[in-house]
Formats: sequence, structure tokens, C-alpha cells
Amino acid sequence: MILTPDTLLFIAAMLAAGALAGFVAGLFGIGGGFVVVPALASVLTLLSAGADAIASDKIMHVAIGTSLATIIFTSLRSVQAHAKRGAVDFEILKSWTPWVVIGVVLGLFIAQYLDGHALKMTFGVGVFIMAWHFLFPVLTQRGPVSNEMPKGFMRGGLGSVLGGYCTLLGIGGGTPAVLIMTLSGQPMHRAVATAAGFGTIIAVPGTIGSIIAGFGQSGLPFGSLGYVNIIAALAITSMSVITAPWGVAVAHSLNAVHLRRALGLYLLVTSSIMLVSAFTPPARGIPLIVDATPVAATMSADISIPNPEKDHGL
Repeated sequence: MILTPDTLLFIAAMLAAGALAGFVAGLFGIGGGFVVVPALASVLTLLSAGADAIASDKIMHVAIGTSLATIIFTSLRSVQAHAKRGAVDFEILKSWTPWVVIGVVLGLFIAQYLDGHALKMTFGVGVFIMAWHFLFPVLTQRGPVSNEMPKGFMRGGLGSVLGGYCTLLGIGGGTPAVLIMTLSGQPMHRAVATAAGFGTIIAVPGTIGSIIAGFGQSGLPFGSLGYVNIIAALAITSMSVITAPWGVAVAHSLNAVHLRRALGLYLLVTSSIMLVSAFTPPARGIPLIVDATPVAATMSADISIPNPEKDHGL
């Protein structure tokens, strides 16, 4: 595939999205999925709106699948760093993994029956819930409701909901996982460290499932493997590693209460934009499609080659 100006523009946009995702993740201490999904959806809409099928049906699937792919690397790095400090509770991860994976599979199954508008609405509502949590932290202010993690059916239900919810949103689950663990009496440092492990548990099967679900689909953006865009994933990951420390540095200079409110406002704006875009017809943009076969077939069918013998009655 030759690198056309449109392709270079796409790569540049993904690098910018990665830089923003890393900075916001470092600033607010959240996974990049809350940034990557809306940013990637917006960029792909602008660059690929020339093909209606992509804009309306596949952009959100690609955005979510690609976001999950980026979480694999970032969550593994985070788990490694926290594990060196002995803060990761691997027993919790081990006991919750089967249920979370079941939820991921269910989320992937549901996503196949949702179009782009429905996925945007799902993301918008999900992020709105997170925004409400940060703006009005009623649950966390009440303190733990239990002294131990849920077990039995409660663990199975919460684990499955966590996996499915995060898969449909394309996030690593850090925020809801921390909420579950702190309400269960886990220390904050252990909850944050262990939540990074949930990101890996969600992202690995979620990425594999996204690749399988989108394999063989036509009209996907350049560099896509199923519903995972490899170019975007690499660009976002590489830039987020660079800019995340910048966000961390800024975060330490801000008041904790103001930082929490800023995060809530950011998530509120993000959810509002996504919900509005779900009901807004896509604008015509720059087509960026890799499958050129249908175009070639159409051209060959429309263009008639002159036949000298027939035209001259020979």
C-alpha cells in the first residue's frame, strides 16, 4: 500500500490522538480508552466519511477494538510497575478472571448486533455514569459496604457486568474496578494497582475477539486487522508513553478536589459530544479505504472499451 497524503494525514491524526490520550491518562489517572474511543471515532469519521458504510456501521467497532488493543500494552506496564511494589492482589485477579472473560465475550457478542449509532449511545451513557461518579462521589464518600470482596453469584454477576460493560465502551475498567474494590474494603493503593490487572484481563480477549469479529470485512481503514487498526494502535501507544509523564507532572501541581471535578467535567463533555454525534448525520469527508476491489470492479463495468471492428461494421 502506497502512503498517500490521506494515509499520512491519518497517521498524523493518530499520533495526535495518542499524545492527547497519554496526557489525559496521566493527568487524571484514568485509562486512555475514555480519550482514544471518541478521538479515533472522530478522526475516522472525518477521514472516512466518503464511504457511508464505514461512517455509520464500522467506525465505532474499529474505535473500540483499537482502544482495547492499546490497553494491553499500557495495562501490562502498569501492572509490572505496581507489582514491584507488591501492591497487586493476584488472588483477586485469579478468582475474577473467568467471570470477567465471560462478560467480555458477551460484550463482543452484543456489539455485533449494535450499529455505530447504538454503540455511540452506549459509550455516551457509560461515560456519563463515570462523570456523575466523579462529580458527585456519593458512594465512595459513604465508605465501604463490606469488608471483603464479593463471592459466589455476586462475584460472577459483577465480574460479567464489568467485562461486558468495559468491552462495549472500549475501556480497561480501571474506574469501575476501583469502585468495586474500595466499596469492598480494599485499600485504595491496592485497588488502583489491581485494577490495572483487570485492564489486561479485559483487553486481551477483547482485542482477539475484535480481530475475529471484523476479519474479512470490506471497507475498513488502511492498516486494519479485523476491527483493530494496527497503525492507530501503534501510533497511540507510542505517543501516550511519551506524554503520560507530562500529565502526571501537571496533576501533582493541582488540587485533588479540583482535579476530580475537572475529570468529571471532561467525561461529561465527552459523553455529551458522543451522544450528540449519535444523532448527527456524518459529514462527507476524505475517503480512506483499503479495499479498492469494489471500486475497480465498478470502474471496469462502467467504462466500455471501443471495438474498432464493431464500430466500423467490419
